[in-house]
Order: sequence, then C-alpha cells, then structure tokens
Amino acid sequence: MFRGLSNVIIKEVKELIRDPKILLGIILVPALMFPIMGLAVQTAMQTAEESMRSISIAVMNLDNGPVAENLTNFLTTLNVKIVEVNNLNFSEAVSYVQQSNLTGLVVIPFGFSYNITEGLKTELNVYTVFRGGGIAESTSSSTISVLLKTFEEGLVFQKVHEKFPEEDPETILNPIGMVERTIIKGNSVNIHPSALFGAMISQSLGMPIGIMMLLIFAMQLAATSVASEKEEKTLETLLTLPISRFTILAGKMTGSIIVAVVGAVAYILGAIYYMSSFMGMMPAEIGVDLAAIGLAPTPISLLLLGASLFMSLISALALAISLSVFAEDVRGAQSLVGPLTMLFVFPMLFTMLTDIHALPFPLMIVLLAIPFTHPMLASNVAFTGDYLTAVIGIVYMAVFTIIVLYIAARIFGTEKILTAKLKFGKLRLRKRQKDQT
Repeated sequence: MFRGLSNVIIKEVKELIRDPKILLGIILVPALMFPIMGLAVQTAMQTAEESMRSISIAVMNLDNGPVAENLTNFLTTLNVKIVEVNNLNFSEAVSYVQQSNLTGLVVIPFGFSYNITEGLKTELNVYTVFRGGGIAESTSSSTISVLLKTFEEGLVFQKVHEKFPEEDPETILNPIGMVERTIIKGNSVNIHPSALFGAMISQSLGMPIGIMMLLIFAMQLAATSVASEKEEKTLETLLTLPISRFTILAGKMTGSIIVAVVGAVAYILGAIYYMSSFMGMMPAEIGVDLAAIGLAPTPISLLLLGASLFMSLISALALAISLSVFAEDVRGAQSLVGPLTMLFVFPMLFTMLTDIHALPFPLMIVLLAIPFTHPMLASNVAFTGDYLTAVIGIVYMAVFTIIVLYIAARIFGTEKILTAKLKFGKLRLRKRQKDQT
C-alpha cells in the first residue's frame, strides 16, 4: 500500500527546501533574527550597566543644611558624580542639564534639613532628562530613585533608633516576617513561589509558542506543496505514477512534517536565545530542582505529549491539504489556510496566560472544542501529572484526525484534486450580475 512512499517523501523535502521563500522565511529568518535581536538586547543591557556605574547628576542645594550635606556625601560615596549648580537659577540649571550628559537634576529646597530634623514632612524635587528613551536612560533614571529611597530609609532607621534606642529598628518597622512556601501536587514544598514561577516561566511560555509555530509551519508547507504542483502543472504527472494516491498524500504530509520540525526547532532555539538575553540580566533563583519536587517531565508525560502533538500535526496537515486543493496557486492556498492560524493563536494565548479550567464555562467549552488546544494542554500535563486530561485530549484528537484524514483521502481519491476551484471574486461577480438581472 505504501510502495514508493520513501521516494515521495524525499521528493517533497527536496522541493520544499529548494524553494527560497520557505528556506528563508521558515528556517533562516528565525534562526538569524532572534540571535541578532538578543545581541541588541545584551548590548543595550551592558550599556545600561555601564551607565549605572557612572551616573552623574546636577544638584541645586538651596538648603545648605546638615541633612542636605549628608545627602550629597551619601551619593558621592556610592560613586555618583555630583555637579553643583548653586550659582544658576532654575531655568539655567534645567537648560544646562539638558545640554550636558547629566542624568538628571536634584533640587534640595530651603528648609529641607530643618523639616527632617523636626520630624516634619518635606520634599525633594528630582528632574530626569528625557533624550529619546531607551534601556540605558530608563535604568539610570530608576537608579537615582533607588539611591534617594535608600537615603530616606537610612533617615527613617535613624529616627526610630533615636526614639527607641533599646529596640531593633528593623523589628519595629517590619514586625511581621512572612515565610512563603508552595503546595505542589498536594505536598508542601519549602520553595518560594516566585522562585518556582521564575524557574517554570520559560517552559510555560516556550512550549505553547513552539507548538503553535510547529502547527502553522506544517499547514503552510502542506498547502504550498499541493498548490505549487497545481500551479506548475506537475500534479497530473505525479498522480499518474504507479503508486496509490494515499501514498502520495502520506508522502506530502510526512515531508511537510520533517521541514516543519526543522523550522520550529530553528524558531524555538532562536526564541530561547532571545529570552535568555533578558533572563541573563535578572537575578537568578538558585536551588530550584524541578525533578526533586516532581515537576520534571516523566517518560509517560513525554509520550502523551508526543502522541497529542503527532495527532494535531496529522490533522492540521490533512486540513491544509484539503483546503489547498481548492486553490489554483500558492497565493490562493496561503489565503485559504491563513485564517486557520486563529485555531492555534487563541489556545496558545489562553494556555500561556491562565489556567483554561478557571475560565468561564462557555469559553472553556469553546477552547476545548478546538482540537489544537489539547497538545498545548498536554505540554502542561508534563509538569502537573494530570494524565487523564492528556488521554481524553488524545482520544478527541484521534477522532478529529480520522475525520479530517477521511475527507482528505476522499478528495485525493477523485479527480476533484485537479478540478476543484474556489474563487471568491468570481462568486461575488456572478452574484452581482444575478441581482442586476
């Protein structure tokens, strides 16, 4: 029944890779675009770090009191370059800071030290220069706020210590120490929730995106494969070969799967490098062993995920091939298959952002009715251990896949594959002519 299948698969893969639009758009662009973007992010982050080490601000000290002097000394000890502009009025100081390479302007108002000493509320005016935005500029601005906040906390601790010399200021200001742990699969685990979520976020974000891209790539490739042969008039020759049409269908689907997997891997590797450009600059949470707390994928969960993904790939390819039969060229096939990407995008967004079972019941039913939601849910099952959900999804996917495969096989088994056409423009024109008559 599958005599000549390997030859058809090799032919399909060669033709798909030979097409420069597929090679560039699906494999090379994701593999190159994300590393370049990641390099740009890393360069911007490094520039921001360097700017944090060499912050320079203008200070207009209208108070000249002891607390104001302590503030300037505090900033100096933290390697902040202080430029005094006491000899300028406010407008001149603003203009000077804008034209120079200074980060901002701090105005210490008259009575600042007196108010602090007497326990009265006072103000500190901070002006940040905007020169077009960017990571480095934003980081420098936030660093000034953090330094001034640190100085304020020091004053608060000093006041508390003066009022309660026998007490620990930290205990008075923060009398409650929270110990946060996580419940995983019915067991209490001594891990902070933020550390656990930080360790899991790349997997919870990457898996749905990878599955969505794999399905989109596969559908686009399958549609392109049939439509290009119809456009180049080679489909008739292929159908006259001494092999069954079901073998041709299987070969086209398998070839599309192979190229789609390569494209998806290129996309995922590039996306991981891009995300690591951000994650590498964040403080790492150490000591989170996913395997020790039962969140690492098990062989059974990976098997279920693979089965669900395989079913979704087969159904997506059969659906794309069935639709591409009604197109005369590649552009028409892409137009017919394009709207189906919504069946991947919506499940991907919901599985990334929330628990699908926590959604309103009508919306949950709609998402579960979409077959391509289930492989994304199966990716979460790999970490939660809810095998029943994955099995039910696989059964549902199998039924849907059999129906779609049957439709695709029926189309391939008749001459409709050569004669079927769907032209919305002509349909609209005929309807208009009918209305006029």
